[in-house]
Amino acid sequence: MTPRDESDDPSADGAPGADVPTPEEVSAAKKRLTRDVVLFTVVRIVLVLALTGTIEGIGALVGASIPLVVAFLIAVVLALPLSLVLFSGLRKRVNAGIDVVDSRRRSEKAQLHARLSGGRDDPRDDPHDTDRA
Repeated sequence: MTPRDESDDPSADGAPGADVPTPEEVSAAKKRLTRDVVLFTVVRIVLVLALTGTIEGIGALVGASIPLVVAFLIAVVLALPLSLVLFSGLRKRVNAGIDVVDSRRRSEKAQLHARLSGGRDDPRDDPHDTDRA
């Protein structure tokens, strides 16, 4: 996950028309995100183990004794770019889930910042408004 400049996000300003997910949508997105992150982690570990076995098997076929730690480290290095290509759909689902959760957080942060700086989120919150009944 790379940090982003929040000023680049159009929904970061907390504008009333911004597409901010409801708490129920965020809760569902968090559940999907947790499932997707666990799945992504498991498939990457399986990939490392498969690559380690493949490296050990190739070493045995050519008659070379490759230490398990060396095969594991090579597998980790190979799995990094391979997982980006092989599991791109799952990675995109994880990123989409993070975006949903972060959009709600950014909206709440903008509202808090507006309240702390003296701005109002909602004109109905004005205690000095005498027109309300």
